[in-house]
Amino acid sequence: MSYIKSLMKQGKKALDHANKIKLRKHLNADALFNTLRKGFDKIDDHRKGTTEISLTDVLMSGFAFFSLKDPSVLAFDERRPKGPQNLMSIYGIGKIPCDTSMRGILDDVGPNDLRPLFKDAFRQLQRGKVLEKMTFYGITKKFNLDFYCKSFGIESPKSHGVSGMDVKELYNAGKIKEIATYCGHDVKATYELYKIWDEYLNL
Repeated sequence: MSYIKSLMKQGKKALDHANKIKLRKHLNADALFNTLRKGFDKIDDHRKGTTEISLTDVLMSGFAFFSLKDPSVLAFDERRPKGPQNLMSIYGIGKIPCDTSMRGILDDVGPNDLRPLFKDAFRQLQRGKVLEKMTFYGITKKFNLDFYCKSFGIESPKSHGVSGMDVKELYNAGKIKEIATYCGHDVKATYELYKIWDEYLNL
């Protein structure tokens, strides 16, 4: 019973905190998409001659593909004949490229051109305290190392069959080498994650 009361108290506290945080107009999806599009407009088009589709439209299409979480570029391409109006109105895309064109064009866009846009958007969300919603304003824990490893394509320490939950049992069994190996994988994954954070998220 005390646990339920404690949870309800935390919920009320979180709700009160949420009510104090009003989403600013420049932090809603439309505003952020528009900011992103303006940033894409500033990227030099590496293609020569006359182009049928602007680089901004190609970049916004790529962004739409990732934000919609389609399983493949081909699956995203199937949206073109089915409902292009939604993509055009929501993401401000003038003309949607086919999957082959999008791959070919985006392959030549350097990550250094995109990094400032990501940092700007992340900084706005961070300053506006929008990211607090990801932990339900403190009620839930932040994501663990395993989650971030899988998100960024880093080999997770758990992929070797041992997790932090197993350490006590391994210690009692005298399997110190297994614990040391797990800790080594943990340190390596943390370092790899840190490099990504330092390059892309260290604002």
